[in-house]
Amino acid sequence: MELRLRYAPEAVNAGRFAADIVVSAARVSGVELDYSVASLAVVDGIIEEFRGSGIVSGQVGETLFGFGCYVGEVMVRQGGAAWRAVDGEEAAAFGFPLVVDLPSGQVGNPIGKVFRRLENGPRDSLPYFYTVFAEPWRG
Repeated sequence: MELRLRYAPEAVNAGRFAADIVVSAARVSGVELDYSVASLAVVDGIIEEFRGSGIVSGQVGETLFGFGCYVGEVMVRQGGAAWRAVDGEEAAAFGFPLVVDLPSGQVGNPIGKVFRRLENGPRDSLPYFYTVFAEPWRG
């Protein structure tokens, strides 16, 4: 799938993608995303609404990318993660150009997780992803 992104998919722009999705979610769904861990349940619900409506990733790829950046920003702000770009073999493995590094040394793929949430449903829960992946490393 080719995404038509507003900014270059670089680590310095991840926060911009997240900020844009905060504005869009407020405008379209009337929800407030505040970068809290609890807000991941709201994002999870929005993705589930897409799923329930039969929407597939090819129809909302840019939106899913934005929500993935939002999930990653929650990990950055609440879990001490840092964005970084990937390329080459790593990009092929992750499927997306941005990942987060956690203080534990683990690498997370929040963008890929959001795409899988749409595809696989609740078994790819975003709050659970954060709890398992980032919560143990919170300062």
